[in-house]
Amino acid sequence: MNGLATYNAVAEQSYDELVNQHAALVKRIAYHLMSRLPPNVQVEDLVQAGMIGLLEASRNYDPSQGASFETYAGIRIRGSMLDEIRRSDWTPRSVHRKARMVAEAIRQIENTEGRDARDSEVAEALEMTVEEYHAVLKDSNSARIFSFDELSALGEVVPEGGNRQSLSENPMEGLYRSDFRKALTNAIAGLPDRERMVIGMYYQDELNLREIGQVLGVSESRVCQIHSQAALRLRARLKEWLSDRDEAKE
Repeated sequence: MNGLATYNAVAEQSYDELVNQHAALVKRIAYHLMSRLPPNVQVEDLVQAGMIGLLEASRNYDPSQGASFETYAGIRIRGSMLDEIRRSDWTPRSVHRKARMVAEAIRQIENTEGRDARDSEVAEALEMTVEEYHAVLKDSNSARIFSFDELSALGEVVPEGGNRQSLSENPMEGLYRSDFRKALTNAIAGLPDRERMVIGMYYQDELNLREIGQVLGVSESRVCQIHSQAALRLRARLKEWLSDRDEAKE
């Protein structure tokens, strides 16, 4: 065996060892995401996508960048799972359409009144009862998850049609993400108290909806409504930052 073949064989063994050692990480991330997803999403699909992310991580990891392999792989695994979920979006087009209608109604009311839009005002603007409006919030809740979860991949961006890469490799994209994060932080700080609490407990403390309901003393269904309304309010307030990619789902 010549020198190049020997090197390649050693490299392949190293890749396999990294994948085998961190296979449990894939399952851990998959089950963590499953706690936030509808029941028709199969954990096996997430694990399969995550294993692809782990394999990519094993081949692209550069220890000289300072991050541990587990940290780097976790970002790749999670990103691969989110990519798979976006490709097989389970949310009906009508739900995306109604969610955009709610966000636009919230934006118009808040621009006109100079304060937080109330449930009754949004429902009236949409010519719905409050009960119908709450049903729309419940349906749209799952469609709003990943606009926030994607921000957890702080070290990477995904250019349109390109490969995942570090912020340092794409400074303009990195600057955009940094500015967007600041705008998102400010928008969250300006949410009504209860909505801000739900967002914080869900995305920072990683409590599920039932646990948040126990903290706030309300039902899980009510937490779902609060979470969805907070997400749509943020979408309304960050409209200039958000692309129109969802329109393709209409």
